Amino acid sequence: MRENHLRTLWKNDQAAVNGWLAIGNSFSAETMAHQGWDTLTIDLQHGVLDYQAMVTMLQAISTTATVPVVRVPWLEPGIIMKTLDAGAYGVICPMVNTREDAQKLVAYTSYAPRGTRSFGPVRANLYGGADYPTHADDTIVRFAMIETAQALDNLDAILSVEGLDAIYIGPSDLSLALGCKPTFDDVDAPVAQAIDHILERAQAHGIVAGIHNGAPDAARARIAKGFRFVTVSSDARLIAAGAQQVLAQMRRA
Repeated sequence: MRENHLRTLWKNDQAAVNGWLAIGNSFSAETMAHQGWDTLTIDLQHGVLDYQAMVTMLQAISTTATVPVVRVPWLEPGIIMKTLDAGAYGVICPMVNTREDAQKLVAYTSYAPRGTRSFGPVRANLYGGADYPTHADDTIVRFAMIETAQALDNLDAILSVEGLDAIYIGPSDLSLALGCKPTFDDVDAPVAQAIDHILERAQAHGIVAGIHNGAPDAARARIAKGFRFVTVSSDARLIAAGAQQVLAQMRRA
């Protein structure tokens, strides 16, 4: 089966630099993939795209060594299983608030007897290889998003679920949950404390910690703290930033 380079990075205690895809277009996904990101996450939750667009984007990413990850819309077995069948090598699941939620995530992403994933890896066999069914459970990566007050209350219970590989912090939702302004990098003090706490508990449980960032400086600082999966910006934000830079230079001229 095709190696999941994300697991290899973590085995060597290296951080993965993750790009974010909110635009439902295979060419933009292919262009992003050819820039050298370790992983690219297709955002089915808030991105302006649907399942069919996701499939073409996975195909585009497959023209490179970049690892394809998908953030699913919710903890719902149907879309999680279809995402894996389409060839995603990692799943980020939002709003995992309890131990039971985390157990469901592991079950939905694992074949029997470990879990309840239905068998039908139609494109995953093409991407992963003919022996995909044998090795899928140990190859794909499962992220539970920690972004609510309830998840913070149940943090150790969530992190103790066998088969959960990583957690992913959404700073904006976490900020809202703690009564603060939603942002990625310059978070308010209660949110910064919560992020440090989540990281510390994840490390104590042997779970990889990931987080969303707005800028490279923040991502590098969080890698130094111990995060091993850092998202830096998105396709839409990078297009906007590049256009703004060009136009600012032209206006000055």
